[in-house]
Amino acid sequence: MNTPVYATLTPVVLASGSPRRSQFLSELGIIFSVETHAGDEPLPDTGEVPASFACRCALAKTLSVREVSPHKDAACFIGADTIVVLGNEIMGKPADNAHALDMLRRLSGNTHKVITATALVYADGTTETYAVETAVTMKQYSDEALRAYIRTGEPSDKAGAYAIQGIGSFLVEEICGSWSNVVGLPVTELLEKLQAAGVVTPTAQ
Repeated sequence: MNTPVYATLTPVVLASGSPRRSQFLSELGIIFSVETHAGDEPLPDTGEVPASFACRCALAKTLSVREVSPHKDAACFIGADTIVVLGNEIMGKPADNAHALDMLRRLSGNTHKVITATALVYADGTTETYAVETAVTMKQYSDEALRAYIRTGEPSDKAGAYAIQGIGSFLVEEICGSWSNVVGLPVTELLEKLQAAGVVTPTAQ
């Protein structure tokens, strides 16, 4: 990028291996490094509100990366977790193609919620989490079309078995709310938090 939109004032670590999340930060000109740490993903507690569950997951992932990072005491760590919710059911990633087809059948012709929770862990150890919700309406599709999409392989590691930023965009009829949130990072809200904390600032002319 020749003209960054934002200047980075303190070190930033993206605690996620998501290429799309990296792309969002890179396009804004934010300087960051990527660090990940493998670990078991939390499961929702009985009766847990989906947004609360997503925030808990995002914070757990971010803290696990920070704990083993050489930049632990110097950087702002950013992590996120995206979930798909149909009714009150949190839909995870499909276990196999049959599971993916079942998910897509249920989403097809209906409106569901995509919730992305973002966790920020600042250099002094303080934490902040928030969740953003977007309503997504899918067009009704035949099993043949859904199976053809599944054969592309894209749904296999996606919450709700689709990716709006990829081939799966053809499934989506309408969204109400943030598009970047559906992709996996609510950029508008993130920038507000980072600016308020003095982590980034708009580039001076």
